[in-house]
Amino acid sequence: MAGIRLQPEEGDVSQQQARAAASIAGDLVSDDERSVAADSWSIKSDYGSTLDDDQRHADAAEALSSANFRAASDYNSDKEEPDGEGVTSMLGLQSYWDAAYADELANFREHGHAGEIWFGSDVMDVVVSWTKSLCIEISQGHIPNHVDDIKSGPVEQGDKYLSSWSVLDIGTGNGLLLQELAKQGFSDLTGVDYSDGAIGLARSLADRDGFSNINFLVDDVLETKLQRQFQLVMDKGTLDAIGLHPDGRIKRIIYWDSVSKLVASGGILVITSCNSTKEELVQEVENFNQRTNESQGSDIQKDQASGDHTVFRYLNHVQTYPTFMFGGSVGSRVATVAFLRS
Repeated sequence: MAGIRLQPEEGDVSQQQARAAASIAGDLVSDDERSVAADSWSIKSDYGSTLDDDQRHADAAEALSSANFRAASDYNSDKEEPDGEGVTSMLGLQSYWDAAYADELANFREHGHAGEIWFGSDVMDVVVSWTKSLCIEISQGHIPNHVDDIKSGPVEQGDKYLSSWSVLDIGTGNGLLLQELAKQGFSDLTGVDYSDGAIGLARSLADRDGFSNINFLVDDVLETKLQRQFQLVMDKGTLDAIGLHPDGRIKRIIYWDSVSKLVASGGILVITSCNSTKEELVQEVENFNQRTNESQGSDIQKDQASGDHTVFRYLNHVQTYPTFMFGGSVGSRVATVAFLRS
């Protein structure tokens, strides 16, 4: 997710143009401006006052100040533009998303509308089909190199693989991504969001559409209370949102530490972003691996191929999104990247 809703037909819109369009003035938010709340993400405006929370925040700040790698705020493709402090603060506040989802839930109850599909239905369809193929390949013992070339078999054939995958969608919003995954054969599905309104909407939609088996919980990924791990963790815009928070650099560090505990060994994390390129996401993972290696040393499993200690390693990325040319470089307005948990 990011500051605006990206329409699928705007294939020639660059990330710079999209983020510039997110500028919203003042404290009053119109209905049109609230349409950016297509999905929610698991962030909080304030950490609690407990010692554990304060210590985690302090540890992240220390890691950021002492690190010799790029800060998370550098992970955007329009570095010439000044940060929009007002927009950043608003999109990072829980109160904004609570209000947005209160509107969405009221709209559903009155008109039956499901709300927005973040990044558009075309992108969601690509993410779902690509992730399905990736999971089937891994279940069959393959580590795919070109997932986009895979022709998936019928859902019935994939069921014997996909039904065993436990899936977590962080920042699930209206939960439609999990519904689409269920249609493909995934059955152990959990969606979390820090907004009560989002979870209320997701549950209502799932019950209406016949997906009452999907488990929806109120939970903040940065302070998760989940006690289990998942073989597949989906992030569709959550990391984008965390980067838009005024304390985004610190929160992104906490994000990686938290998510690494939610992905089971041998499982995968699939991130879809419109604020970071594939290369930037890979670099951020490498920075996380470096921090973890420095803090835990031999406790991290050693990657035999590279000789490095790794928590996550790059697995693959979607290569079928429309591209555009800008400044002599070819890019895409959306990136979806998969990382394998050691």
